[in-house]
Amino acid sequence: MRILTVDVGTGTQDVFLYDSSVDIENGYKLVMPSPTMMVYRQLKQAARRGEPVLLTGYLMGGGPSQWAARDHVLGGGAVYATPDAARTFNDDLDLVQREMGVRVVGEDEASALRNVLRLELKDFDFPRLARAFDAFGVDLHQLDAVAVAAFDHGDAPPGVSDRQFRFDYLDGLCRSADPMLPVRSQMAVFAHQAEAVPPSMTRLRAVASAARAQGVDVPMLVMDTAPAAVLGVTLDPRVAQAVPTGALVGNLGNFHCLVFRLGPAGVEGLFEHHTGEVTRAKLDALITSLARSTLQHADVFDDMGHGALVYEQRPMPARRTKTAPPYFLALSGPRRALLQGSAHQPYLAVPFGDMMLSGCFGLLRAMADVFPQFADTIQQSLRGGLGRPPWEALA
Repeated sequence: MRILTVDVGTGTQDVFLYDSSVDIENGYKLVMPSPTMMVYRQLKQAARRGEPVLLTGYLMGGGPSQWAARDHVLGGGAVYATPDAARTFNDDLDLVQREMGVRVVGEDEASALRNVLRLELKDFDFPRLARAFDAFGVDLHQLDAVAVAAFDHGDAPPGVSDRQFRFDYLDGLCRSADPMLPVRSQMAVFAHQAEAVPPSMTRLRAVASAARAQGVDVPMLVMDTAPAAVLGVTLDPRVAQAVPTGALVGNLGNFHCLVFRLGPAGVEGLFEHHTGEVTRAKLDALITSLARSTLQHADVFDDMGHGALVYEQRPMPARRTKTAPPYFLALSGPRRALLQGSAHQPYLAVPFGDMMLSGCFGLLRAMADVFPQFADTIQQSLRGGLGRPPWEALA
């Protein structure tokens, strides 16, 4: 069985090709620039040349690409975008034109434009990945499934904060989880089959649409990045041992940081903030409040974060030891250094020896719940039960 997993972040896209015939540690992997960073660089180069740009394709992750498009216009350049591509910057197309200066054009007008740099936007570029693997003799056209993670604020109604909208969505998913399931299976509520993504999750829907348009016709899962990373972290043996009695598990990404509180009741709470808005002291305070069940949504939302959810009103049981902090905290993500020297003395998790692939491993674990036909094989691999050296698998 072979499953391609891709975790699309702001700084990097992390790729893991699961092959059930070899050890997880021997799976092929890539850590490459994210799609939005690639578009950012192309826009910056176009601005230096004074070249007009046409953006086509799909809604994708913004951030760097949006900043570059804005700067190109502010520098006197022209940026055109088809409606779907323009929604990368904001679901309100009038705002995209009015506040960013990006000109939204129809497909016919876009086709008629001449002497412009054409950039196709998409978070998931299967042909590009296939070419990269093909250069090393690996055929990506023989897959059993595909799983992709991307961060999605959702399409908030007019007048509703996209940060609040996202947290209402996360709250609904958390409340829908079956409390009788193990915590890892509960976290599969954050994953969807490609054909069953909620209409409001426009970025995840765009990922699925782009994949199908590129000829990906195998079972496909899409999932939010942060829960995927946290789920992957729980596969680290030390974290797995701590979760049943209570653990704080966080992912400090380049753009967002999220901490889950996991325990006997499953997902007992969480908070999410923008990485650029926090310090070690601020994160330490938020983590302590989450553990003590005193954290309020406004504590994060009013500080330009996304928010907080606390379901378990009882504080986490404190560890009774003089040599360790009261709560177990495990971290993943490229910005883990933010908590260097933290009073929580975080454990830097390395599921299957690779912190950067936490999200990919989380996608793989979620696949076992969303597509039961893959469950036995995946779970046996994650337990270390199927692996062989790669030369034996090729024999």
